[in-house]
Amino acid sequence: QVQLVESGGGLVQAGGSLRLSCAASTRTSSRFVMGWFRQVPRKERELVAAISVSGSSTYYAGFVKGRFTISRDNAKNTVYLQMNSLKPEDTALYYCAAGQPITWSAPYDYWGQGTQVTVSS
Repeated sequence: QVQLVESGGGLVQAGGSLRLSCAASTRTSSRFVMGWFRQVPRKERELVAAISVSGSSTYYAGFVKGRFTISRDNAKNTVYLQMNSLKPEDTALYYCAAGQPITWSAPYDYWGQGTQVTVSS
């Protein structure tokens, strides 16, 4: 089983930046696609960004494209989400996920506990 732990969330003003990190308990580079999801109350969890096993391919949801960047450091078993130009609408609980999904969106097998991102206006 893979344990995922997110960090880096917090409170920022609109227009600011945050860098989320997701540390995995085992080596992920040769096995797992990694993704970042977010969720707000009463809404479905939605895919924000994902990165291929090798790191050569990435996916971004339209609402973050051009503002967020996903990357991975295989030596550290860590995936990152650099978030720039944050908007209040980005406020959510952000989850890291790992797996071998059929599509970018699903299914993922392992999930972190989430890290809260709050963007003030």
